[in-house]
Amino acid sequence: MPDAPSVESIDTLTRDALVELDAIGAADGVEEWRVAYLGRRGRLTGLLRSLPQLEPEQRREIGSRANQAKNALEEALAKRTREIAQAALASQDALDVTLPGRPVATGRLHPTTQIVREICAAFMGMGFSVVEGPEVELDHYNFEMLNIPAGHPARDMWNSLWVDYVNEEEQQPMLLRTHTSPMQARVMEAQDPPVRVVVPGKCYRYEATDATHEWHFYQVEGLAVAEGITFADLKGTLYEFARRVFGEDRQIRFRCDYFPFVEPGVDMSISNFVDPETGRRPINRDEDWIEIMGAGMVHPRVLQGVGYDPQRYTGFAFGMGPERIGMLKYGIDDIRHFYRNDVRFLRQF
Repeated sequence: MPDAPSVESIDTLTRDALVELDAIGAADGVEEWRVAYLGRRGRLTGLLRSLPQLEPEQRREIGSRANQAKNALEEALAKRTREIAQAALASQDALDVTLPGRPVATGRLHPTTQIVREICAAFMGMGFSVVEGPEVELDHYNFEMLNIPAGHPARDMWNSLWVDYVNEEEQQPMLLRTHTSPMQARVMEAQDPPVRVVVPGKCYRYEATDATHEWHFYQVEGLAVAEGITFADLKGTLYEFARRVFGEDRQIRFRCDYFPFVEPGVDMSISNFVDPETGRRPINRDEDWIEIMGAGMVHPRVLQGVGYDPQRYTGFAFGMGPERIGMLKYGIDDIRHFYRNDVRFLRQF
């Protein structure tokens, strides 16, 4: 057991420690000094642990002196640490922290991502959920579950990029999905009605590119299924969407069209009439109506294929191209701009 501490021994230890600290010129030496004097097994710590050997009166006096010594050494340690750090900064090889920092380049969302989020937000405000699906899809979901069986001429509407079979035994054809509509069947298989979802995602078709066509593009699919849904619900939902994205004064028009997985099917257009105050059209195209999406009531065979009773449940579906929506909204004249990675174009959004 070490000797009991005294006032003299504490004062001597303090003087020796301060002299030794002043002689240190490097940060690692300061750390070694701290461990030697103030660490768990340091010299001053050892003296403090010997206090129980003293009488109560001595313990009070010497304990107070030991705490004063500890405070003095800790203050000297902090001061010496700052001095060594400042000396290092003053050396020739040090980093000058007074120089202005280099600005960090900030990015932004791609215009397609922005318009996809805007579309999804519009439908989420009407109670729809957002789901996503695989880009490499089975023929079973991409076509057959959507009332487009093998050999049906409607398949010619989609120029498919076929991938391979899942495996040699099952021989299930796979392709890069031509639309996001396969998620209609996947979602309905996974849950009971009511269903209200929008499905954003990338699609692929083997076709020539021009100002209005790309071989890869985004699509947003929508689906609502429940008891008592009518065509009026479809019109009301899409009308509200058009107002939220294109403005309060926007009007819509429906015309009959054909899609294998809806009956009846329609295409939807938005108004583009000349503003009497400005003499200009909201969208810079010389057309009164501009088509933006296809839609319709879900075909009973599609409902039946996923196990829904078409006598009890009805629904509607729609699909649109976000790039086309962006082109109309922002006056972009060529869809290929979205994927050319031209920073001059991307910086505008």
